[in-house]
Amino acid sequence: MQFLSKTLTAITCAVLLCSASAFAQYKLPQSHDKQHSELLASQKPMAADIKVSNVLRYMSELQKTALPDEEEVFGDYWASSGVNPYAGVTIPETKDIDVSGYVHPISGRVTSAFGYRPRFGRIHRGIDLSLKIGDTVRVAFDGKIRLTKFERRGYGYYVVVRHTNGMETVYGHLSKFLVKPNQIVKAGDPIALGGNTGRSSGPHLHFETRYLGLAINPTELIDFENGVTIKDTYSFNKQQVEKSNVRKTAKKRYASRRKSTASRRKTASKK
Repeated sequence: MQFLSKTLTAITCAVLLCSASAFAQYKLPQSHDKQHSELLASQKPMAADIKVSNVLRYMSELQKTALPDEEEVFGDYWASSGVNPYAGVTIPETKDIDVSGYVHPISGRVTSAFGYRPRFGRIHRGIDLSLKIGDTVRVAFDGKIRLTKFERRGYGYYVVVRHTNGMETVYGHLSKFLVKPNQIVKAGDPIALGGNTGRSSGPHLHFETRYLGLAINPTELIDFENGVTIKDTYSFNKQQVEKSNVRKTAKKRYASRRKSTASRRKTASKK
């Protein structure tokens, strides 16, 4: 009988222990959910850190391909009333310039080329494009309007735009401005109406491309027949560009031509 009592007691204890164990196992999912929630909560700051890290990395990569700083492009040599504000600036020997965003200012044909004009005894520092008075003139690249001005014996009404690629373009002999100084413009935006103002023999657009004040022959970078750039990148060469802006060679050529013509006339008169 005592043995039976001890056996029953052992069985009862075993049942109670199993019940307790089962109860503990039953409660485990709730405890697990709590631990899981705590774990997720502790991970939120880490996720935020990862997001910030991704943004910083993205910004760093963006800076490598970004356009030049606005202060750098539009800050220096800005306050000027002339076409060339870069007096005394050091011009690099070479420079690759991004011209991929070009938009044709006007659809007219080239009527006068870049270079020395014997008739006027000066260099034509741009090209002339045909148009009708009132035709819309558009900006060639993204940039900021630096100057809108009138010059009676020269450009007439003209606009100078500084671009994010470091270049400047000049638009002359206009009839009306459609922009104001310090206005931001995108390539293709209307900036003026074509005209026949200033030193002009007929309606046309005088168009210049400059880098740090040095006039570049626009046909060196633009195919005007098709209205596109020759390449996406223009390789500026200081020595070559400066040579195209010097009168001496052209003057000598013109003087030689005149001398030759005079000699032929003299020979013909003797006959």
